[in-house]
Amino acid sequence: MIERSELGAFLQAQRARLRPADVGLAPDQVPRRVPGLRREEVARLAGLSTDYYTRLEQGRKDSPSEGVLNAIARALHLDEIGRQHLLDLARPVGSVTAPRTPPAQRVRASTRQLMESWADQPALLLGRRLDVLATNALGRALLFDFGTLPPAERNYLRWLMLHPHARVLYRDWESVASEMVAALRREAGRHPDDPSIIDLVGELVVRSEEFAGWWADQRVTAHTHGVKRFHHELVGDLELDWQGLALPGDEDQTIYVYHAPPGSPAAEKLGLLGSWIGSAPAAAGRNPETATGAESAVDEPA
Repeated sequence: MIERSELGAFLQAQRARLRPADVGLAPDQVPRRVPGLRREEVARLAGLSTDYYTRLEQGRKDSPSEGVLNAIARALHLDEIGRQHLLDLARPVGSVTAPRTPPAQRVRASTRQLMESWADQPALLLGRRLDVLATNALGRALLFDFGTLPPAERNYLRWLMLHPHARVLYRDWESVASEMVAALRREAGRHPDDPSIIDLVGELVVRSEEFAGWWADQRVTAHTHGVKRFHHELVGDLELDWQGLALPGDEDQTIYVYHAPPGSPAAEKLGLLGSWIGSAPAAAGRNPETATGAESAVDEPA
């Protein structure tokens, strides 16, 4: 059997986003009672019977073929990320060969060394369910020292939604947070049996109304690159490009590195942050060994 509620909710949300004009249908003579396409319109666009599509959306149709799912994806104007998410949701329960509790993730020493060698680029390493597995020194200075959090709380999205520092740091906090919710939605589709993802979603739905709303929106994204705007307490406002670098051989691990054009105001401010790193422990009354130990804890199994 397929995961009925998730697949149906995703299909309903996607057709609700589309207007008849978006898919080449003639406008209605009278306003629709509910927004979006009707089931029969999606079925017609996908070359399916209305009964078949209705049963699929309601979870009463088992194991649709990939061809059928691709036709539905085209009818709903899904991008490649959305199409793959649809395939993940329609995968029969029990077809996943991985164990219900995935193995703990570890960070290779060479990966940590590579990240620390980037003296001018802040970087953090996210794993499955967006857990923070490692950061470099400039990443901790720019974003947050996740090693100061208990191991169970070292999750980027959890920090975004619940920690007050994140709302001050990101000038476009709502955009950043909602995109990361969409990234977790994709992770949940890829790992439907992962209890850690289920627990994280359950906690955030209860503790954050904003998360609950964005989660119900059924949006998915791959979170690969972009621009983020920061307001840092030490250097003020800066805008940085970022790239997500997937690690071959380390499934579900991605390094996110931030950078600024040489000579730009943002690059100068990163340089100021870099110079501040050496004196930060003494200025903050912290022991350097404590900071090192905290980062080592981040690199433990997530």
